[in-house]
Amino acid sequence: MRPETLTDPADPRLDPYARMRERDLVGRAGRFVVEGEVTLRLLLGPRSRFRAESVLLAPERLPGLAREADDCPAPVYLADKPVMSAVTGFPIHRGVLAIGLRGEAPAPEALVPPEGPALVLGLAGLTNHDNVGAAFRNAAAFGADAVLLDAASCDPLYRKAIRVSAGAALITPFARLQAGADWLALADRLRLDALALSPGAGEELGAAPLPARALLLLGTEGPGLEAALLGRARSLRIPMAGDFDSLNVATAAGIALHAVARAQGRLRGFNTER
Repeated sequence: MRPETLTDPADPRLDPYARMRERDLVGRAGRFVVEGEVTLRLLLGPRSRFRAESVLLAPERLPGLAREADDCPAPVYLADKPVMSAVTGFPIHRGVLAIGLRGEAPAPEALVPPEGPALVLGLAGLTNHDNVGAAFRNAAAFGADAVLLDAASCDPLYRKAIRVSAGAALITPFARLQAGADWLALADRLRLDALALSPGAGEELGAAPLPARALLLLGTEGPGLEAALLGRARSLRIPMAGDFDSLNVATAAGIALHAVARAQGRLRGFNTER
């Protein structure tokens, strides 16, 4: 389909983009917003776990995305930035938006390999979209099989989380647990060894062999993981300088993912001289 130019902010074809800031907070009836060229390419690419409902571009962005627009199975709309800004409710600078469709949410069992090595990142109570997005970026960088989120963690398909993840939230399998779900019971069902990260743990990350099938658990900054969970799981800490024992949770996720991925042989073939 050839791109269609839209000039009226009230055009019903633009309704899914309307008042994005407000509607991002309360959900979008099975939709989510993608912003920026990098994330749009991932949404439309072969690795995406989702499909696009429509794409909205400023006319000057079309030449650089001509191939993607030509191959896109969804409608592609063109609108000047003032029209885009009037629809969304805030100034649009990048001129690249799309609406994605969530589809049915998978169960954790569908995402974790039943045999062989497995690396799963579990996020418990992460309510900061920057941290969730960065954790997904790390998960993709170190080849995690999936990310699992508890009911309290924020939506990885929130527009800012997708942007911070550099689009990793669009290609990394993830599932959300029901409220009150037991992480360790889930680990047992999936035949994963639970590794709980905590600065107060007695065992240092890397001091002992890491499992071939791992569920790496991280809690929100400050409170961290619940004491009951830490008491039942194998708890690990990342060694740090003696006068400062605080890491951003996404940074901690990256360090721990790298350690487990390396132990599982997932990083072979990387050029370490770069």
